[in-house]
Amino acid sequence: MKRLVVALAIVVIVGVAGVTGGYVYWQQRLEAPLTIDEPTLYQVPSGAGFNRVVRDLEAQGVIGDAWAFQVLGKLEPEKLPDLRTGEYLLEPGTTGMELLALLDSRDVVMYPLTIPEGWTFSQMRQQLAKAPKLEQSTADMSDEEVMALLDRDGTYPEGWFFPDTYRYHLGMSDVDILRQSLGRMERILEEVWDERDDDLTIDSPYEALIMASLIERETGAPEERREIAGVFKRRMESGMRLQTDPTVIYGMGERYEGRITHADLREATAYNTYVIDGLPPTPIAMPGRASLEAAVNPLPGDTLYFVSRGDGTHKFSSSLREHNNAVNRYIRNRD
Repeated sequence: MKRLVVALAIVVIVGVAGVTGGYVYWQQRLEAPLTIDEPTLYQVPSGAGFNRVVRDLEAQGVIGDAWAFQVLGKLEPEKLPDLRTGEYLLEPGTTGMELLALLDSRDVVMYPLTIPEGWTFSQMRQQLAKAPKLEQSTADMSDEEVMALLDRDGTYPEGWFFPDTYRYHLGMSDVDILRQSLGRMERILEEVWDERDDDLTIDSPYEALIMASLIERETGAPEERREIAGVFKRRMESGMRLQTDPTVIYGMGERYEGRITHADLREATAYNTYVIDGLPPTPIAMPGRASLEAAVNPLPGDTLYFVSRGDGTHKFSSSLREHNNAVNRYIRNRD
């Protein structure tokens, strides 16, 4: 009997030792570094479960012991990551448990997409269409259909999207970027309008958006924006037409080929401010915040004219005679 007890004790001890050893080995496999020698991009497929991800990682040579992770799923499912569609950058030396933490962190690879100030909505859509790994949901939609999708049915899109650098990850779509950009423009326009001067010649946030788009297209020099806004304000106050070339170009649409003729200046389009009074009916581009702020806070003064110096800045004048002299100097190259 005594021998039987001893034998059973030995079996139990061996069994416990085996279980303990197995547990330790399992933990070691989970803590082992990934089997990669260089940074590797891994994509979690849409709708993929944990077991599929583990099999993919093993098949791609990222992990060598898929069984260890599968056991974890059975014994400690609370430690499994909440998977999100996207791409993850895996670094050499990362352990299995660190990999799980990464997949749970939602620290996905992000891509930048820049929409420059002064671009049109058409240019923005072209940029979205070229963005790598961005789902294209609006490719076959008209501008009107896009605005309806964004819950702005009947709204003309020009000017309503804020130019900036946006970041997206695999699994996002062009609609996500459009919603972000639209919402941001609406918020910033509201903020800027609340800080407007009291004696403006524009009467609504939308008119401020239109004015800002003209300023944006007229100059890229930050120090000139408020002065150009001041010129436009004084022209409107005195009954002058705005006479700004970018509106002519916008009204020409795809006919514009890089230069404006005298006939173009006389053409009666809805946007040609050499022909129409006041502001054009809509914005002509996407203005940045600085142009929006200039539109509602124009610089006081007496200048009524400006002409390009050819270096990105302008010569401002108070009289037509002074302006004509500047045109001769900078446009006709006569001193």
